[in-house]
Amino acid sequence: MQADKKQVTQLLKTARGQIDGILKMVDDNRYCIDISHQILAAQAILRKANKEIIASHMKHCIGEATNQQELDKKVGEMVQLLDELIKGL
Repeated sequence: MQADKKQVTQLLKTARGQIDGILKMVDDNRYCIDISHQILAAQAILRKANKEIIASHMKHCIGEATNQQELDKKVGEMVQLLDELIKGL
């Protein structure tokens, strides 16, 4: 992985902290809308971390493909990932 590991790690730790907070909110029977807002915030952080990883993949892994077969494989992986991302919208 060529992404900025420090940045991605910090984002993922922040998301983990938010999820721990969400679990506590559920245990404490907090207001549903407040819980939902926190879930959306955690999802936004995960999307940001994923964006960093995908951008790095495109810059490094795809950009460094040494032949057409390797490039086709990397592009195919990206197409499949984009399909999964679109399904999640």
